[in-house]
Amino acid sequence: MKELLYLKDDQLKDLIEKLFIGYRESFSDSKKILNKYDIGLAHQKVIHLLSMYEGISISELLNRLKVTKQSLNRVLKDLISLEIIFFKKDDQDTRIKHVFLNDKGKKIFNEIFETQKKRIYKALLNSSSEEVINFDNVLKKIING
Repeated sequence: MKELLYLKDDQLKDLIEKLFIGYRESFSDSKKILNKYDIGLAHQKVIHLLSMYEGISISELLNRLKVTKQSLNRVLKDLISLEIIFFKKDDQDTRIKHVFLNDKGKKIFNEIFETQKKRIYKALLNSSSEEVINFDNVLKKIING
């Protein structure tokens, strides 16, 4: 690990490539499931967030995804037509819509999660506690800039 202390460009390029490949492989695991339901990665991202933040508002969903309203609307329309999500208006402010996964949506999420979990679980299982904690800390620092 000492060589990373110098943060040479070639080492950073290698790390960026590993992040890209790790992302690609983690999400390619779910490709068969996505194809089965005729949805894509954008749909998977929304489904994942809805599983994490049950009843999230549209504006918060936009904020977390960092996409345009037009892009999100396209995905939400697809998920509505596939009967995967439903909306509830806010009790205090009826202009605010909250989005939920229905039972079918939860089933799809669980299928995807079980597939992705295998790769992540195997990697974590074959790592020391210190490596897992350090990796998590580094990921948080990458996310937070």
